[in-house]
Amino acid sequence: MSETGFQFCDELGPSKVVYVYEPRQKLRAIVVVDNIAAGPAIGGVRMAPDVSVKECFRLARAMTLKSAAAGLPHGGGKSVIFADPHTPDPEKEGLIRSFACAIREIVDYIPGPDMGTDETCMAWIRDEIGRAAGLPPEIGGIPLDDIGATGHGLAVAGKVACERRGISLSGVRIAVQGFGSVGQHVSQFLTQEGAVLVAAADSRGAILEPTGLDVDRLIALKSEGRSVVDYGDGEQAEAAEIIAAECDIWIPAARPDVIRVDNVERLRARIVLEGANIPTTPEAEKLLHQSGVLVVPDFIANAGGVICAAVEYRGGTEADAFRTIEAKIGANTTAVLDESENEKQMPREAAESLAQRRIRRAMALRRWL
Repeated sequence: MSETGFQFCDELGPSKVVYVYEPRQKLRAIVVVDNIAAGPAIGGVRMAPDVSVKECFRLARAMTLKSAAAGLPHGGGKSVIFADPHTPDPEKEGLIRSFACAIREIVDYIPGPDMGTDETCMAWIRDEIGRAAGLPPEIGGIPLDDIGATGHGLAVAGKVACERRGISLSGVRIAVQGFGSVGQHVSQFLTQEGAVLVAAADSRGAILEPTGLDVDRLIALKSEGRSVVDYGDGEQAEAAEIIAAECDIWIPAARPDVIRVDNVERLRARIVLEGANIPTTPEAEKLLHQSGVLVVPDFIANAGGVICAAVEYRGGTEADAFRTIEAKIGANTTAVLDESENEKQMPREAAESLAQRRIRRAMALRRWL
């Protein structure tokens, strides 16, 4: 059987895979609970028309590694809903609430926001089943997208990577592929430290300006529902052309597999700071490492969101979340780069080794049925 999911199983998981179908709401979804040795799985609900079983498995495993690397009392999971994220609210609310009812009994999975869903969606889910992370502040949540939790963590990892490469943040050139919530916030945090945004892309195109783009102006455009290509100044290009932007730090902050064997040679950066989950194919990542490009792995660099969600789930505050993100991502990025250098490994190999050691220690303490 193809795309059943069994081909993705290994000694770490998944714990369970659930296929959801509800014909009245035209709901089709998949839930992967990967590993729960350290605690209930936490992971986003992604809504897109072109997701797949394989993508869901890969994202769930990334969440397992992310939680373990961050030292959180959680495992990893992921769910995908096959639908257009721009579906009008009444219909979207029906899909989300139907999905929530379908996962009511999967008590070892805590859903959170992801691409195509937001804190309002999480409020609908919690209203139905009593559990979710990434909630609106009005019901006790920490609005991780509004405060830029993931972007803050990326900036912390970026500082460590720059120090390791002997690069000053003052004047460092950054390019952001995917100028959504994560891309906007990491741009803000890094430019506040002196970095210069020289290229940005969204689904409609890219804008490139070697002398620097006005981040606040771009964010204002996006808040109006417009594209970065409406910026007015700079050079407009197809979205995919941002891969060739001359920069010091290239930040993928959108979909998986945007850096591939067929385009990796066009990348002109010294550091790749992975803001999206699984944005680089394994083959492309090896080629980058061999060419001397430092790739900070996704589940190390972009863990700010899940750290924030875990702090929220246990009643912590926004200030608690920022302190925890700074401490954990700074320490973990340093530890991974140290091990990578000492063991002559790719950073991803070092990161996976770190995370898997923590997972296996947790598994050794559990009685698995």
